[in-house]
Amino acid sequence: MRFDCNVRGEWLVDPGELADKLGISLPRLLEEQRLGLVRTRVESGRQSDAGRSRITVQSREAVWQGVFCPKGTLISERSDND
Repeated sequence: MRFDCNVRGEWLVDPGELADKLGISLPRLLEEQRLGLVRTRVESGRQSDAGRSRITVQSREAVWQGVFCPKGTLISERSDND
């Protein structure tokens, strides 16, 4: 899985890959997004984690968190799927 930044510095991800990480179907993820039920938080690393980003995505039934290097490559991840 990769996260990429667009020209505005916003993180982009393939929604199908994200749905897989959350353990839900793509149509369900898209519907939850449309309803405002998907929350995303991006945190920038500090000190020894400088340059890394931790991204947390929460749907109604699952949470997924990934740590990415500055180039957008997934370094580590964890999930909490019901």
